Amino acid sequence: MKSSTHAFLIMFMIVCGLSLSFSQYNEISAPFPSLIGQPINQNINLGKGENYIPYPFVDEKDIVWKKTIWEIIDLKQKTNLPFYFPTINNGYLSANRISLFRALLDGIESGEITEIYRTSNFNERLTLEEVRQNLFLKKLSDLGITKTNAGEPLTEDDFDIYEIQSDKILQYWIKGVWYFSKKIGSLQYQMIGMAPVAPDVTTLDDPNNQGINISEDTLVPLFWVWYKDARKVLAQNKVYTGNHLARLHSFDDYLVSRKFHSVIYAEDNLYDNRAIRDYIPENAIQQLFEAERIKESIRNFELDIWGQ
Repeated sequence: MKSSTHAFLIMFMIVCGLSLSFSQYNEISAPFPSLIGQPINQNINLGKGENYIPYPFVDEKDIVWKKTIWEIIDLKQKTNLPFYFPTINNGYLSANRISLFRALLDGIESGEITEIYRTSNFNERLTLEEVRQNLFLKKLSDLGITKTNAGEPLTEDDFDIYEIQSDKILQYWIKGVWYFSKKIGSLQYQMIGMAPVAPDVTTLDDPNNQGINISEDTLVPLFWVWYKDARKVLAQNKVYTGNHLARLHSFDDYLVSRKFHSVIYAEDNLYDNRAIRDYIPENAIQQLFEAERIKESIRNFELDIWGQ
């Protein structure tokens, strides 16, 4: 009897050891994109001691369902205006108050945010210089072209400068995962990444693409930030809504608790995660219906699983 019990304990330890050795970071649990698929190291600092509540660690084995979605936060929506203002970095209004874009860009320039990527796949990193190139355009003016053709020397006044600042940010695209963990027993959401969206800087010299006339066809994500890497910076910057000034919340509070209006523009699918507009083209109403259908399917999942 003792030998069989001893053998069982040994087998149990071996199985536990194997399960631990094969545990890997998934997109939800990885603190950095480079760790996705790597063996789990619980000693990595996941944000403990910071002025925000870190995401709970989620083991892939505990997830019974998940869906990745991409959403648009339109800054023209009244609910989303706290992410847009102030648009002018003038040293007075913005001394204690900055826009979400300013918070992200300041964090990138100071080196506090380092996980910056070209796309939401998070497999092509961007340097600070590459980020700046997406925000800045220096182009010969008409006078500069005339002087060049005449062989005259150029000065700085002969160039037109175009720059993406807070006022040009019209949307944010966010990537997140809805998942159901058997340990938690409820549907949870975790933001994976976000991108400020503005007109391509190379289109800003077009007089027909200014102000309220900006064409959505020219909008591009400037860069994607791995959200966990930005949380410390966003938790240090407060959201000003005009109400409850005695108790302000941070950008991180607003984003994690989803205090914004958004529309789904893509979900993970068999077709390279294609966007809704790719399979429902030129029909904005049907695109909205499809976005609502996806949202409703997520809401219904929790009801369905407990109703079984």
